[in-house]
Amino acid sequence: MNIDTALPQRTLPSDQDASGRTLGEREIAYLSEAIASGTLTSTKGRFVRALERTFADTLGVKHAFACSSGSAAVHCAIAALDLEPGDEVVTTPITDMGALAPILYQGAIPVFADVDPRTLNVTAETIEAALSERTKAIVVTHLFGIPCEMHAIEVLAKKKNLPIIEDCAQAFLATHRDRYVGTIGSIGAFSLQQGKHVTTGEGGLVVTNDDALARRIFLFINKAWGYGDIEPDHYFLALNYRMSELQGAVGVAQLEKLERAVERRVLLANILTKWLESVPGLSTPLQPLEGRGVYWRYAIRLDPAFFPGGPAAFAAKLKDQSILTAPRYIAKPAFECAVIRDQRTFGKSRWPFTLARPEAVRYDRERYPGVYAGLDQVLVIPWNDKLTIGDVEYIARSVIATARDLRRPA
Repeated sequence: MNIDTALPQRTLPSDQDASGRTLGEREIAYLSEAIASGTLTSTKGRFVRALERTFADTLGVKHAFACSSGSAAVHCAIAALDLEPGDEVVTTPITDMGALAPILYQGAIPVFADVDPRTLNVTAETIEAALSERTKAIVVTHLFGIPCEMHAIEVLAKKKNLPIIEDCAQAFLATHRDRYVGTIGSIGAFSLQQGKHVTTGEGGLVVTNDDALARRIFLFINKAWGYGDIEPDHYFLALNYRMSELQGAVGVAQLEKLERAVERRVLLANILTKWLESVPGLSTPLQPLEGRGVYWRYAIRLDPAFFPGGPAAFAAKLKDQSILTAPRYIAKPAFECAVIRDQRTFGKSRWPFTLARPEAVRYDRERYPGVYAGLDQVLVIPWNDKLTIGDVEYIARSVIATARDLRRPA
């Protein structure tokens, strides 16, 4: 789309404060009700239970459990599988460490699959290349709210008899083949952190249709204490990952707004895509062939043949227009972080890495061409449901002007 790129500078809403969040009167009303009740623990209150019921109904699953963070949600999912020390979990190196640390805490070994450089998501092909006889689970992350191609991954997992954990921290109401992500694998984990589609500041949700897994998730959140059992006990090693009623109250109010928020994000993203789709050397987010992305962030790709300065140069120019983007998304793949690279875990023990196959902890760069190509080319534009069409136009014109200024001369 041909547009004039001259625009006066403006300040965009941010999901890190009230300008980009839909927190308001309903959240305050529910918080007041929770405080007036005098019951702030979820074991006795009603809001966390209401949040769990509502979320289960929204996704059409049998079980939903609230917990204290998105990292806790992944930890509950991993713990529910009751892995043995040294078991391998195939996952992505382009994720938050909060999605990887739980694997190590449960004594298992994260084994990293390469990704599609266009989406930065794992694929059935990259997962299969990382499997071994010690693989006991697969974790897929629906990055930026764009779902992985789950059908092929599901076929592979069934063939190998492996459970799938879906990390849906950035993908509330994203779909694949008319199914919500989080309901396709054995367990889905969601984050309610400050910048997510739904926020309680910190918080998480875990969903499953499997009754046995549901039981273990419930117990793991509650120190493995069998609330409601005839003769309860602490049945196995577990933590207190409960959510408070204050978080639950905010979460209930936020869920009431979720569908509208997602529709807004998708609508505005489609508008930005129309503006940017013809910019030479720039690729807009690659949408799933059979599903819907929900745009936690809007990630573009910059062809180095057109833009020798890459995402870093783009980000610097956009910062001058008060658009704070994230070049590369993360500074480096997870396996280059000290905790994994140097195996800094429990004291000097290096456990559980001491149980790993040598091949499972080899992180040679040539094994991950998609990871490095993807990170070298991606620029992540902040996104929230309080953006206006005017804001999107401002982003579009700023990106187009930056592309024009930084493009390599013909």
